[in-house]
Amino acid sequence: MAVGIFDSGLGGLTVLQAAQERLPQVDFLYFGDSAHAPYGVRDADDVFNLTTAAIEKLWDRGCDLVILACNTASAAALRRIQEGGLPPGKRVLGVFVPLIEALTERQWGDNSPPREVAVKHVALFATPATVASRAFQRELAFRAIGVDVEAQACGGVVDAIEEGDMILAEALVRSHVEALKRKMPDPEAAILGCTHYPLMEKTFQDALGPEVKVFSQGRIVAESLADYLQRHPDMLGSGEPGFLTTGDPARVSDRATQFLRRQITFEKA
Repeated sequence: MAVGIFDSGLGGLTVLQAAQERLPQVDFLYFGDSAHAPYGVRDADDVFNLTTAAIEKLWDRGCDLVILACNTASAAALRRIQEGGLPPGKRVLGVFVPLIEALTERQWGDNSPPREVAVKHVALFATPATVASRAFQRELAFRAIGVDVEAQACGGVVDAIEEGDMILAEALVRSHVEALKRKMPDPEAAILGCTHYPLMEKTFQDALGPEVKVFSQGRIVAESLADYLQRHPDMLGSGEPGFLTTGDPARVSDRATQFLRRQITFEKA
């Protein structure tokens, strides 16, 4: 029985790895839309259409529950997908809400009014499309008040990671952190608002300094998924585990193997 995990490319592998460690009894079918990556420079309609097509393929493969392990898709498409009506027995979840719940120290399903929280100054590092959507700020406002969020669009980082150029990715991360700190010199917390960015978490932390708490999504999303599946065991579906890509399977498999440091073999979606 499989749960679908979708990303525009390889970044969602950080969520997959954490989910597999937390839920070893659950199988996962990963779908990476590498032929159309990165999503972070696309407009909202384009992201919606590509995300919807991928979700439908995962449903066809027996995944009743699909996790959008892509912040751009979660920001630009998730609400529209959910409001458009889902087929009976199907669910699509994003990665923003678990992250915000961790930041604001709220329990899953806590629907009480927004309240003041300990963290007042938050740096958000994300793709240009995620920053433009303001989805993080919108979701945060449902849960907390009095939080100042400064967003930094991190152009080029996803492309560099997808190409395996980690030296360039590191240089870009340091440049984006410097740009953010010119606008917010003393952030208390930093959100890595793209599932590619945990691959550069140490670089973000080093550039921000040890006093800044960095929130990375893999473990947070995995814990929320475990809680969700405990309450909804019927959402495990009937699919087969594996790895699908719209890109070149050999090339994507090679990159994924480098990222996860274990053999990963993609099939053509």
